Amino acid sequence: MAQQKPSLVHEDYDRWNSLSSVQLSKDGQWVGYEISPQEGDGRIEVANHDQPASKIIIPRGAHLSFSHNNKWAVGKINAEYDTVRMLKLKGKKSKDLPKDSLFILSLASGTIETIPQVKSFKTPKKSGDWLAILMEKTKEKKDTTAADSTKKAVLKTDGTDLIVRTYDGMTNYTLSRVDEYGFSENGQKLFYVLASQDTLENAALGIMDLETGEQQLLDSGKTKYSQVSLSRNGKALAYLATADSAKSKKPYYTLYAYSSKKNEISELPESQKKALMEDSRISENGSLSFSYDEERLFFEVSDDYKTFDYEEDSTILEDERVSLDIWGWQDAEIQPMQLLNKDKESKKGYLAVMDLKNGKVTQLEDKTVTSIRLDPKRKLEVAYGTDDNPYRINYSWDIQVGRDVYWVDLKSGDKKLVAKEVQGYPELSPAGKFLTWYSYPDSAWIAYDAKSSSLINLTAAIEDNFYDQIHDSPSMPRSYGSAGWTEGDEEFLVYSQYDIWKIDPSSPDKAVNITLGSGNREETSYRVEDLDEELEYINAKAPLILSAFNDKTKKSGYFKGDLEAKSAPVSLVYSDHQYFELLKAEESEAIVLRRSTFEEYPEVYVGDMGFENLEKVSETNPQQAEVNWGTVELTEYVTLKGDSLQGLIYKPEDFDASKKYPLMVYFYERSSDRLHRYISPSPSASTINISYFVSNGYVVFVPDIKYDIGHPGKSAYDCIVPGVLSVAEKGYIDTDNMAIQGQSWGGYQVAYLITQTDMFKAAGSGAPVANMTSAYGGIRWGTGMSRMFQYEQTQSRIGGTLWEKPMEYIENSPLFYADQVHTPVLIMHNDEDGAVPWYQGIEFFMALKRNRTPAWLLVYNGEDHNLRLRKNRKDLSIRLSQFFDYYLKGAPAPLWMTEGLPAVEKGRTLKYELSE
Repeated sequence: MAQQKPSLVHEDYDRWNSLSSVQLSKDGQWVGYEISPQEGDGRIEVANHDQPASKIIIPRGAHLSFSHNNKWAVGKINAEYDTVRMLKLKGKKSKDLPKDSLFILSLASGTIETIPQVKSFKTPKKSGDWLAILMEKTKEKKDTTAADSTKKAVLKTDGTDLIVRTYDGMTNYTLSRVDEYGFSENGQKLFYVLASQDTLENAALGIMDLETGEQQLLDSGKTKYSQVSLSRNGKALAYLATADSAKSKKPYYTLYAYSSKKNEISELPESQKKALMEDSRISENGSLSFSYDEERLFFEVSDDYKTFDYEEDSTILEDERVSLDIWGWQDAEIQPMQLLNKDKESKKGYLAVMDLKNGKVTQLEDKTVTSIRLDPKRKLEVAYGTDDNPYRINYSWDIQVGRDVYWVDLKSGDKKLVAKEVQGYPELSPAGKFLTWYSYPDSAWIAYDAKSSSLINLTAAIEDNFYDQIHDSPSMPRSYGSAGWTEGDEEFLVYSQYDIWKIDPSSPDKAVNITLGSGNREETSYRVEDLDEELEYINAKAPLILSAFNDKTKKSGYFKGDLEAKSAPVSLVYSDHQYFELLKAEESEAIVLRRSTFEEYPEVYVGDMGFENLEKVSETNPQQAEVNWGTVELTEYVTLKGDSLQGLIYKPEDFDASKKYPLMVYFYERSSDRLHRYISPSPSASTINISYFVSNGYVVFVPDIKYDIGHPGKSAYDCIVPGVLSVAEKGYIDTDNMAIQGQSWGGYQVAYLITQTDMFKAAGSGAPVANMTSAYGGIRWGTGMSRMFQYEQTQSRIGGTLWEKPMEYIENSPLFYADQVHTPVLIMHNDEDGAVPWYQGIEFFMALKRNRTPAWLLVYNGEDHNLRLRKNRKDLSIRLSQFFDYYLKGAPAPLWMTEGLPAVEKGRTLKYELSE
């Protein structure tokens, strides 16, 4: 008889690893990734694509990247976790803690060179096998051997040594006192900023030609240099600089441009400043960028610094100054939003462009068209702009506000109105011939043809569904998205619920279903995989790889598509797994991907474009085999309204159908598509960890929910209760020991359900909205928004204002039925919750307390909607398991439940101990 495996314990969290940052070398011969424990030291693993079992391991490695010539790998080695922790316990400050190192790995030999005391490093983006390594500051000592009269104090500076070298170290340069640095994309040029020393104004900006090693100091003597930007091939450089005192509250910056061809620096021409926005100045916070051809420079201006007499009055004491917020009905944004965005607004920039050939400046953004979007690579001479100012005042209750859309000529700055109050998000086509957006009111894709200045409904003639078919909130449904354009803006690819349509804007009535309707027939959604992020368009000459997901079975994988629609998609790999993170090598057919199930961590697999013989590379959590894990199965059930829905049933690995198991029910909205999602044992931010509970002898059920507008609470009841009963009918559930738990919207549904049924022995409700009438008028402090939109348009699904539908708000509020609750409840609601007002949890708790219903309210001080700090997550995980174990498994109650935790004992004990 096999020995029974132990269940997961809370101490297991720290040893569970996650895998991230998968990298593939350009030639596809090398794959690397990071493996990190939840607490402790991680590692980097590098493997040969053709021999994945043989790995090079770099302990404590992070931030891996491969060289462009496929010969090297580089990354950081983090300081040892335990050492840093022990030094912190001894009171050491950050400057005294161990610093990171750099590793340089030779892929051919496997040898590793390490460089200690590294602050940061960079490599060129596109080509050039160079490293720039900024070192940590070293402690310099005074010369104690010299006579007192000749001793020199070391000048203080924020700059440190910058090492610029090839990977093999055969070429090596060191620059001193560097504060900022960066490469051109092609790796031929490097800029560096020298920091000032003490009070000396000796900051400087230089450039290095990496082919010759020549260094050139471009500018010096300014107080500060910032926003330095090199053009793509290093032909031009731009920067901001100021000569104002470092103590200046609002220093003035000047824009400079350097041309390597002319070997000269030029300022923004004085004659062109009048072209800029009135009462503006160069924005010190605006980034600089060059056009693809390196002939235009984009920069930003901001409102000139404005002073007020009251602000500058030095005769007023600080404690005499008035501090208040004035909420005005006419404000486009309410005060909490304004206060939250105050810093962003004070730094707001308005885009402008300078022609580097003739110095002409054109103001693009202004107070009317405040947002202009350029193409990603700055290749085009056109852009588009939007303005939502006329509609912004409605945003507190209507999150689908429109925006006026403009076509923008970057040379002249002219703006042509495309359409008013567009309820959609425009995108510019790669060749700059069209704007496209999904129009929410029309449930259709729209294109603006710049040549004819006309609007085209691209999908009107297509008999298919382009809007979300399971949308069940009182707002306009979203689309399924688009794949983009073919070369030259010839055809636009959009997604229906399952299939892909190719549309020629000149004849949209002749659209072609390139998946030949197979997606709709098989209820499988096909989506285009972007395997070349450098291309802005869909390459008709390259294989068309499609991801696939079946709505009913949850199978997924990859198919080969046909852009010409001559054949239906052909399966390459399709199985009962979740597939994601597909990468293809730039210079070969090698691929890497990840796949998972609930029982299999999403490991890294290598293969080729045939997707045959995929071979696993990583082994992230081998310790899982040592514990009682679990399984998951898909189930179907019928709601009280007769709708067919799906849910997930998780069972312990050692499940015995002849036994009776306690049931945990967790839900949010729809989760069945996550059938093959791996759930790592980890401390909870707010909800039960399914892996932990299943390992500890619970069956966990996760039902889908379909909502009726105006009746979210009843909808939850109509879906969840029949789903639970369908699981109970399977015969292995102890129906006397069932519980529910949820957070936020799930927490609300838990609170509602226990006012309607006593079928659950215990309940966990995290951050619940208990009273929709009081919550309606509240603020989401995380965004500064009024909560009205949530009830009228989105998740709460009431579909009207409080004064239009008062009874719906009351009927869906658990607080008004708190006297009907007989189920013990564990509530978590934190005092800095930015999503659901803290007072909602208090209202619910106080009502339960008043009615003598067993209830506990956990309030983590300074925490948000979901717990951020790991220490608090561990604490919540322990309390969740103790609470449910007591009610569903008959375990002893912990002292925090029986005795509470008096304020005088706060911070002195946790009361995990179990009562006798």
